[in-house]
Amino acid sequence: MSSKRGGAKKRPGGGKAVAENRRARFDYEVLDTFEAGLVLVGTEVKSLREGKANIAESYISPEGGELWLINADIPEYRFGNRFNHEPRRKRKLLMHRREIDKLAQAVQRQGMAIVPLKMYFNERGRVKLLIGLARGKKTHDKREAQKRRDWQRQKARLLRDHG
Repeated sequence: MSSKRGGAKKRPGGGKAVAENRRARFDYEVLDTFEAGLVLVGTEVKSLREGKANIAESYISPEGGELWLINADIPEYRFGNRFNHEPRRKRKLLMHRREIDKLAQAVQRQGMAIVPLKMYFNERGRVKLLIGLARGKKTHDKREAQKRRDWQRQKARLLRDHG
């Protein structure tokens, strides 16, 4: 008899990406990642299935023992008529209590930030948000990362052309 619990654990963030916050990894040093569900209305899900969303300027705020995704842009669904949603409303995140408490403590005590990294559909068709517990990078760290990236690009170009 086979068990569903055994086997390799799937990594979060493996589904079809709807929106990705590429700037977050440049501005922040991501220390830990978590997967969170979102409380959405029907027209938001339909709009996401069309692949329209923007989480670049959004952030996550712990308020009253809950986590909220603020300023994420999910545009109105074309055929939503009067039942359409507000594009930049606050959206509640669904996580286990221990994870919420851990994130809230890190923000309060250690001055860290909770940043959305990627919004995607998981294998069951549910919308998930990959969030990261992060520490802000200093300007010199950003410059160092940029130099390293430029050197890798230049090295690959040299090897391709001459190698």
